[in-house]
Amino acid sequence: MSFKKELIKELELFADILEYNGENKFKVAAFRNGANNIRRLDKDIKTMFEDGSLEAVKGVGKGLLAFIKDFIDNGTSTELNGLLDQIPGDVIELFNIRGMGARKVKQLVEEHGIKSIADLEHACREGRISEIKGFGAKTEAKLLAEIEKIKESKDFLHIHKAMKIGNKLTEKLQKFKSVKQIHLTGELRRIREVISKIEIIVLVSSKSDFLDELPNSFNFNEIESLFNVDRVELSSYAPIRTQLFLVENSNLLPQILFLSTGEEKFIEELQHKENIKGKSEEEIFSNLQMPCIIPEMREQDFLKHPEHLRKNSSLSLNDFKGFFHFHTTYSDGMNTLEEMVTEGKKTGFKYFTVCDHSKTAFYANGLDEKRIEKQRSEIDEFNRKSKANVYHGIESDILRNGSLDYEESVLKRFDFIVASIHSIFTLSEDEMTNRIIKAVENPYTDLLAHPTGRLLLSREGYKVNIQKVIDACVANDVAIEINANPYRLDLDWRNFYYAREKGCRFSINPDAHSVDEITNISYGISIARKAGIQPEEILNCFSEKEFNKFINRKVIRN
Repeated sequence: MSFKKELIKELELFADILEYNGENKFKVAAFRNGANNIRRLDKDIKTMFEDGSLEAVKGVGKGLLAFIKDFIDNGTSTELNGLLDQIPGDVIELFNIRGMGARKVKQLVEEHGIKSIADLEHACREGRISEIKGFGAKTEAKLLAEIEKIKESKDFLHIHKAMKIGNKLTEKLQKFKSVKQIHLTGELRRIREVISKIEIIVLVSSKSDFLDELPNSFNFNEIESLFNVDRVELSSYAPIRTQLFLVENSNLLPQILFLSTGEEKFIEELQHKENIKGKSEEEIFSNLQMPCIIPEMREQDFLKHPEHLRKNSSLSLNDFKGFFHFHTTYSDGMNTLEEMVTEGKKTGFKYFTVCDHSKTAFYANGLDEKRIEKQRSEIDEFNRKSKANVYHGIESDILRNGSLDYEESVLKRFDFIVASIHSIFTLSEDEMTNRIIKAVENPYTDLLAHPTGRLLLSREGYKVNIQKVIDACVANDVAIEINANPYRLDLDWRNFYYAREKGCRFSINPDAHSVDEITNISYGISIARKAGIQPEEILNCFSEKEFNKFINRKVIRN
């Protein structure tokens, strides 16, 4: 996509989000008209911006120029990204449907509880959309057609969406009289960050009985019978391919589960493949003269890693004591400190470090120095009244030159500092690497958050030499975040082995902006297990005494 088209797309989305949020109608119109005016221009937008001629274009005011400058400098809009972070990803996807403007999205979300494309499709198929004022039967039919186009163009789903579909499908299948056992397999069982296909093994008493029951609940195509397994594909059930493997002989189940879990290259790299048989997966691995490997770790090149890094991870939520990097209503969070801590305690956390956004993140209501002091007082009072153990942290933006966005006199008063990048994504690899390393070398930095800046299926990470960044984190005793937000899952698990070999510390955080997002921690745990990460390598698993030792390892905080 050309620079001009990308800019117009972001301007239009920005106008939609502003309107959705109830922003001043004149501001909404300014950005929407600005996108139309830029669409009509024949000259290069960057050149016009640099020579000042863009200012003379009708409808291009100061706000629009600032947006364009940000887009030129960073390859994206910092303000738009901040607004998008405050809206659930499923709701944002509704804006991708042609004919769904901000008013209609807001109407469906707030008045009818439709918060995803899947919800909308379901409502259309039930005829509910045609009954809503302002829509009608023709609109309903057009929306269904647009949804089908989107489904056809998408080959992947985020892990949390695919897992939700897989679990719901499992619940449905469990009601079949012919079903004896159900197992998720393939990419879902290995917990890949994005899923191309939902695969489920179904042990049945009779394949024919199962196929007789199936039409009552699903549309399907029977694809083939291979090695005593019937493969069935469900039609129009999910945005990605959904397949069932039907097995009658329970003695074959361990072998089929083993082979279908994969990964294909992992299976190919095994020795003694003729011994892939047994009464359980443990027995199969024993026959292969190998320790039993957990499903998450069965990926290509697993056997090439050093033996001491191939030990199964025992990591679970029960190992976690510290809840770090979460946001409250002080910045862009949806819940108060008390609400976040209360829910965190229910999850099992023992101590807490709130890390709201810093002052550079103006789009996320970042904290200036005055509001920092106000929050600190509130935390102190909260700790006294509740006998909670809440530490005062901040998610400090890494500026272009690698500095954090507060003076040392401010930084030294925080208990814990998370350093992260939210803008200026288009630097060269060397520039970005040096920028991050400088932030890591800051003695007040404790944790490097979402270190590559990627958003799965929507934005690639910035160019950075991640191994040099890992080396710098190890040298400066800075932990690297495994951001558990399923739209991020950053750092990428493929880099964990290198980081582990170097002795890196990790911190797994849901980056929660609401109580509902705290459970995202489970995705970070599963991704960490893919590379065998152990509890002792994770900052969140430290006792509070060990955590205090960590945060005072380099500087005296006051």
